[in-house]
Amino acid sequence: MFPLFFAALFCLNAYGAQYRAALVADMDTGRVLYQENANQLNYPASLTKIMTLYLTFDALEHGRLALDDYLIVSQSAANAEPVKLGLAAGSKIRVEDAIKALAVYSANDVARVLAENLKGGQEESFADLMTRVAREIGLANTNFENSSGLPNDDHMSTARDIALLSMAVYKHFPQYWHFFGIKSWTYNGKTYTNGNRLLTSFNGCDGMKTGYTKKSKYSLVATAHRDGNHLMSVVLGAENKDVRANVAAQLLNRGFSMLNNGAQPVVKNTYVPPVVESKPHSVPVSAPAHVSSSSAPTTFAGAYNAATTNAMPKYTGGAIAKTAKGGSGVQFGAFSSESAAQSQVANVKNKLGANAIVEPTGTGLFRVRAYGLSESEAQTLKSSANANGIDSYDFH
Repeated sequence: MFPLFFAALFCLNAYGAQYRAALVADMDTGRVLYQENANQLNYPASLTKIMTLYLTFDALEHGRLALDDYLIVSQSAANAEPVKLGLAAGSKIRVEDAIKALAVYSANDVARVLAENLKGGQEESFADLMTRVAREIGLANTNFENSSGLPNDDHMSTARDIALLSMAVYKHFPQYWHFFGIKSWTYNGKTYTNGNRLLTSFNGCDGMKTGYTKKSKYSLVATAHRDGNHLMSVVLGAENKDVRANVAAQLLNRGFSMLNNGAQPVVKNTYVPPVVESKPHSVPVSAPAHVSSSSAPTTFAGAYNAATTNAMPKYTGGAIAKTAKGGSGVQFGAFSSESAAQSQVANVKNKLGANAIVEPTGTGLFRVRAYGLSESEAQTLKSSANANGIDSYDFH
């Protein structure tokens, strides 16, 4: 076993200063096996979307969203910078497709769609929520300014915090973990391939997420099973895609070897230039004024326990009121003004005898919906609406 361990160490050292930070840890116990500059601030880029998906999964579990719900695309979301699906303002995307768009393709427009629909139409408010929840699960040096990881000098995290966040997703929402292992996804006739090449090249790899901006360089969270163990590697600031994939693979191999031979954890800190050149004396990111970090865990083990406890985050979100009769419904359009939506409610009542409600989408539109129907009732109501000239579709 020892020759294998030292071979893995040699291969990792061969990459020298071609990455900024790295970590490999046991996902089931939280034990860190190897870490290098793990507490140094870095730009997380699209690894940010792990938190966006964490909050999306929480909304699914608490009934604020359903996988078959449709989300309205705002003009702001449509204007997001690439990489993106190119969704048009006013169009719709299913929640399940939105999740896949983030997990597989890392679409920035869809990240903003989720943020706006989950938090009152304001991505800034969603970013505040992201940071608040980060504190609650032990991410001591993370600050989010947006839902996607697009460049912002105050948008920071560390390899340690990214690992804790990823483990929280794994522990809190195992029913959604499979999304991170999707190798390719087809949407509107176009197939998107996952940027995590370890999914196809590393035996046992089951996730998780890539990231890149010009400032952050190339980053990757990669997870894998072997011999009953489940490990996670985090690589931040790699020079190119090859470096991030190769270092992540070497970290995983090294971690599995360390578990097999009982090697002690390794902590390595090397000097790298500050991530923000204009702020050479930057200090760890502090929580916003409304967030208390006095109780934040100070050790990785303590933070791991906080991040993976059975308790969910302590924030609340406004759940959409739905009757208990059935899980289906019908939407009768989305309108740019509340008065137009109220007119449609009256139209639905007069022509169809159905009770509908006006529901703000949080993106400047007001949709008209009837909830609490059985599947057959929803189909019948939809047919009746179409026969009376009312545009509609059913949902579950």
